[in-house]
Amino acid sequence: MSRAGIEQLLYVIDEAFEGNDEHSLRANLRSLHDGDWGSAAAGGKRTVFEIAQHVGECKFMYENHAFGDGSMHWSAPDNVPSVERDASAEDVIAWLREGHRTLRASIEALRDDAELVRPRKANWGTDYETRWLINVMVQHDLYDAGEINHLRALRQGNDEWAHPLPLSVRRRGEHELGRER
Repeated sequence: MSRAGIEQLLYVIDEAFEGNDEHSLRANLRSLHDGDWGSAAAGGKRTVFEIAQHVGECKFMYENHAFGDGSMHWSAPDNVPSVERDASAEDVIAWLREGHRTLRASIEALRDDAELVRPRKANWGTDYETRWLINVMVQHDLYDAGEINHLRALRQGNDEWAHPLPLSVRRRGEHELGRER
């Protein structure tokens, strides 16, 4: 009864959510200023708050369908744990942590690695291997962390690489785009 795969997935989901590097969701939320939460990119519609709200709601929804009774539905938003638009940053983060803890506890409760290939329901009704659903949630945190990072960087005026790409890479990119110098 090995749990090595489960332990690895727990490590990865924790790192994607609250790791110390700049890729995690929490690291990107920590870099926000108060005014950044309500901002959207020029021409965009989704704010940082709305992206964070979406991430948290998905944590609860995926857990409910894959590991719970499947009672949560987007068509009945009152039964999906959420956070109000006027919530403080601290309250949003506490709520996100609760969603993460809920999902993590269900993963941690798996008996052994054989559970990782067991089919479970996604919230749209299709069965997938448990490991696939967990992987989607890892990717979801990282993807939305990147969106939040970009919105924050645009708003704070620091949307640039900390370390510029080497000239050879920049030139190769320009050549591939037909913009040789």
